[in-house]
Amino acid sequence: MQYRTLGRTGLVVSAVGFGGWPIGGTWGSVAPSDAMEALHAAVDEGITFFDTSDKYGDGRSEELIGRLRRERSDATMVVATKAGRRLDPHVATGYTAANLERFVDQSLARLGMERVDLLQLHSPPTEVYYRPEVFEALEGLVGKGKIRHFGASVKTPEEALKAIEYPGVVAIQILFNAFRQRPSGLLFEQSLRRGVGIIARVPLASGLLSGRMTGDRVFEQGDHRRAHRDGVPFVDPAETFSGVDFETGLAAVEELRPLVPDGATFTQFALRWILMHDAVSTVIPGIKTAAQARENAGAADLAPLPADTMRRVRETYDSYIRDQVHHRY
Repeated sequence: MQYRTLGRTGLVVSAVGFGGWPIGGTWGSVAPSDAMEALHAAVDEGITFFDTSDKYGDGRSEELIGRLRRERSDATMVVATKAGRRLDPHVATGYTAANLERFVDQSLARLGMERVDLLQLHSPPTEVYYRPEVFEALEGLVGKGKIRHFGASVKTPEEALKAIEYPGVVAIQILFNAFRQRPSGLLFEQSLRRGVGIIARVPLASGLLSGRMTGDRVFEQGDHRRAHRDGVPFVDPAETFSGVDFETGLAAVEELRPLVPDGATFTQFALRWILMHDAVSTVIPGIKTAAQARENAGAADLAPLPADTMRRVRETYDSYIRDQVHHRY
């Protein structure tokens, strides 16, 4: 495993982290025993960054990570969670100091922590980024010792650029992969300049960039990707398959397949491509099994990708993907 510093926080995190969304249960069923095997395997592979949310499985993901902390109390772990999505309705006016503190208190109880390492606003309405009182409330939680640092999980680079205008924002979580390349422009430049860590989420485009999917793939009940393919978009359709048409994504994968280094899997290649960007502090593929944890962790040990490979990934994006997503996200 390789390690990087998360922006200006001083926190050293594994280059490949653990995305805790799938163990919450909305990516198909995951037995608690399988989730715990995956979490333990991640620790064994040197993964130290664990990302979750109070919304994943209505707190189930946080509870499982809390159990891991008890069972592996000797391990180094940096835990990041998110708050805001439990609001109903999910509106900007709900992001009050009282609500945020209540959500944090609930997360701390599930995680078994007195202070969470990183709290992120969970893809809030855009209006939230124009409400200074929200970020003042987060500063207040730092002052109370309930959170160590704060940031935001955003939907677009524009939201991220607004968020990092607030001095206390030290990390941005954003969807970034070979099918969603626009963040690597101005946002990455500004993040490096300001010392803001980048957490790359949904790095495998909901599994498309695992290289294992085919056109006849059937997703099980309870997996949001099934509903998406049936014409019922997820809360944010940009999240599923990175907003790319499934068949177009499959065609682009085949264009990329010859670029996979000898001895590596497509998944490892896709993750290593992300880690080629200096602004990225950690990449958080969703993990459901011990085998996935081991495979994902191996991406950090791959040799740097050649310049020609990076160029061809960009050309594939320009030819197959750009027109669908670049102007949107």
